[in-house]
Amino acid sequence: MTEADVAPARRSLSTAVEMLLGAVVAAVVAAVGLFAFARVQWPAFNSSNVTQAVTTVGQVVAIAGIAVSVLLVRLHRAPRFARLLSWASLSGFVTVTLGLPLAATKLYLHGVSVDQEFRTEYLTRLTDSAALRDMTYADLPPYYPAGWFWVGGRVANLLGTSGWEAFKPYAIASLAVAAVVALVLWSNLIRHDLAIVVSLATAALVLAYGSPEPYGAVITLLIGPALVLAWGGLNRVDGRGGWGAVIGTGLFLGLAATFYTLYLGLAAFAITLLALLAATLRIRARKSWRAALDPLVRLIVIAAVSGLLALTVWLPYLLKVVGGSPAASGTALHYLPEAGAHLPLPMIHFSLTGALCLLGTVWLVARASTSRRAQALGVGVVAIYLWSLLSMAFTVLGSTLLSFRLEPVLIVLLGAAGVFGFVEFAGWLVLATSDNPRVKGAVLVIGVLGALSFVQNIPKFLDSDIAVAYTDTDGNGERADQRPPGAAAHYAAVDELIQAQVPRDRDDTVVLTADTSFLSFYPYLGFQALTSHYSNPLADFAGRAHTIAEWSEFETPDQLVAALDTAPWRAPDAFVFRQGPDGYTLRLAEDVYPNDPNVRRYTVTFPKELFDDPRFTVSETGPFVVVTRN
Repeated sequence: MTEADVAPARRSLSTAVEMLLGAVVAAVVAAVGLFAFARVQWPAFNSSNVTQAVTTVGQVVAIAGIAVSVLLVRLHRAPRFARLLSWASLSGFVTVTLGLPLAATKLYLHGVSVDQEFRTEYLTRLTDSAALRDMTYADLPPYYPAGWFWVGGRVANLLGTSGWEAFKPYAIASLAVAAVVALVLWSNLIRHDLAIVVSLATAALVLAYGSPEPYGAVITLLIGPALVLAWGGLNRVDGRGGWGAVIGTGLFLGLAATFYTLYLGLAAFAITLLALLAATLRIRARKSWRAALDPLVRLIVIAAVSGLLALTVWLPYLLKVVGGSPAASGTALHYLPEAGAHLPLPMIHFSLTGALCLLGTVWLVARASTSRRAQALGVGVVAIYLWSLLSMAFTVLGSTLLSFRLEPVLIVLLGAAGVFGFVEFAGWLVLATSDNPRVKGAVLVIGVLGALSFVQNIPKFLDSDIAVAYTDTDGNGERADQRPPGAAAHYAAVDELIQAQVPRDRDDTVVLTADTSFLSFYPYLGFQALTSHYSNPLADFAGRAHTIAEWSEFETPDQLVAALDTAPWRAPDAFVFRQGPDGYTLRLAEDVYPNDPNVRRYTVTFPKELFDDPRFTVSETGPFVVVTRN
């Protein structure tokens, strides 16, 4: 084996080690920062400006550290210290920007409401057990990728923390780690000083536009450098080398497959477009169709590597389906808000984000034929617009491709291009003025002021999500804004009643309740999910809803017991109802797509007489009625 063969392998190994070290540094910085924030009695963010003020100070300190690291890199001094400082400062920036506004609450952005409810439930499930189990239903493998939640669950279990309480620190720490890993990847693809700047910019954009969905935000941070890496592996003029980039791209797609299916689909689509473009360029250069084989073979290798990694979370579900378990079509794609009905055009918005995206758009077009970075990011942007058009066209078939969720990715890709465009424009300006130091200083000041103006307003971008984190009732039955808690304050009493009356572990007890946030705090199995959109296709959400309605129409306990014993699914061991004027109520949901909102709520009422029998125990606590089978 020649030195030329060894060098790429050595570089790939070095990059992997550097990513690991960067991740460790980021995790330590996040852990120390969050621990320190928790030691202070902060006022609620939504009722005081104190936390915003301290957040701004922390952001300025972090950015100052990043600026020093950039300066050291440009001066070629203390390279190891500069690298370590850039990692610590970037992860500190992420930790301060999210951690301080949320310091007075135990909940993450958007509390445990709507989407965050089922995400917290998933983390609670995988904190309770390392087995790949559905977040709600008994005896089913997971349908939603478990990667991010499994890692978080194992960390929470190791630390002895409940899943719901681990959600916030784990989400923030995982974003800090992803930001630093993205920095390491960028620094191995482009100039180190430029890599630090673009990593800060994309981290800030992700925090502002994608952080409420942390497992998706992790992939968003990585998708830009991953596309540049993929283009380097696919577009090899001589057909040699680049296999480290090919394997790395496959690993990224595999990670996306274990974290977020939608972003996997987009990234795979974009990388396929890159492979087709590489094949076309090779054909044009060599005047032979055989020249297209090399990029396509590389694409197949990428697919094989990513597929193997994806099986670590998808295999149980696939085996269940192949084994003959009927899977409903599911309604996860049945959502079309207004944002999904038109193309996202952030570059025409009158804002700092809009200006950066506009500059990025201009740079992508101007450098499309000369810059590999522009080509890779440009194809990523084109892929998003094609996906959006396909999503809108897909509505004719009664579904969508959820293109509205890709807007954070679009903003990040255009934002990265905008940074490259700003640096190049500044270079042209300085060159045109014969390296005038005043011009250099003015450009630097403009860049710094723009960055500070944007980052200090990130908490304002997230204002409504932060407010929910303070107004939702947490697993301790408390509201962080010190106001009277909601019905969830009685969950602990509900749990005590079920534990006393059902002789099973929580993760072996099926509970039917419409207050599904109860499952976010306690790892009970559920009989029915929050909505069909978060339901496992193997669970038959519609069939279960119909069955629940049938149960509510029975007139005698014998009828109900017989139906429970012959149900096609494992029947509830306990019911958690609300007290209604005519009986015990459950507020359920059904899919009404293509309407927006896409969910209709309705109430079913169980007559009290159905449970007036020795085979049931009925208890009341707060607004809840707990019925258990004896």
